[in-house]
Amino acid sequence: MKNYIKLTFALVFAVVIANAQEPVSAVKGVTYGEKITAKGAFPVTKLAAKMGEASTLETKISGKVVEVCTSKGCWIKIENAAGETTRVTFKDYGFFMPKDIVGKTVVLEGISKKEVTSVDELKHYAEDAKKSKEEIAKITEPKKEIKFEAKGVLVI
Repeated sequence: MKNYIKLTFALVFAVVIANAQEPVSAVKGVTYGEKITAKGAFPVTKLAAKMGEASTLETKISGKVVEVCTSKGCWIKIENAAGETTRVTFKDYGFFMPKDIVGKTVVLEGISKKEVTSVDELKHYAEDAKKSKEEIAKITEPKKEIKFEAKGVLVI
């Protein structure tokens, strides 16, 4: 009877360990949200030109992560042209990103949107990023920008 219990415990443990591992992807890296590939992605630096006059564009972009929400990974910023960044949120807050991916390249699939971000929202993001009270107090103007809502993120 003891051997049966030990064998059952070992089998359950093996199944749990096997299921806890990340699945192997066709593209090297880890995917969050919907499973995506890097195929067809273009650099975020070309996003504004690709959007043209459109207010939204469903697309796939790539870029280097320069900042992550330190609260829970609920947004990231990726490097754009001329020291600018593009803020990325995640569809329906359905997934979050690890907080240690700054410097990593990501591929994002989703919708880009031209929006005006309010002062209150900008201050909220600054608080999430653990900015100082002085830095937050300097936020006094809304910001016209392109935001990206990702349904899937591939870290490469």
